Amino acid sequence: MRFMMLVIPKGYEKAAPGTMPDPKKVEEMMKYNESLQSAGVLLALDGLHPPATGARVTFSHGKARVTDGPFAEAKEAIGGYWMIKVKSREEALRWATRAPMGDDEMIEVRQVQEMSEFPPEVQAAGARLGH
Repeated sequence: MRFMMLVIPKGYEKAAPGTMPDPKKVEEMMKYNESLQSAGVLLALDGLHPPATGARVTFSHGKARVTDGPFAEAKEAIGGYWMIKVKSREEALRWATRAPMGDDEMIEVRQVQEMSEFPPEVQAAGARLGH
């Protein structure tokens, strides 16, 4: 089972462009990343630039509209993620609880939908795309 662990750092939704993490925090995070890799569960990981440098594409009546960040209505923002492959939701949660996060920061753990979970007609549509 694959799970995405989404990092939601406190205040990141208001971070200025170019905001960089504290080197000590990065060192702690690297140790955690190494433990994921050593256990053989890490598939991918990345940090994301602040929302102020991002954009949102919204859709209405068949038309796309681009809005540049920052986003006034945002209450929280994703700062990065890990993609892990584990045997169960419980194992994913155990890994999430070990992450070196600060006060009021959080990790949202979400299972990835596998094509095998979908009905046959959805699997057939996905197969045309090579999934």
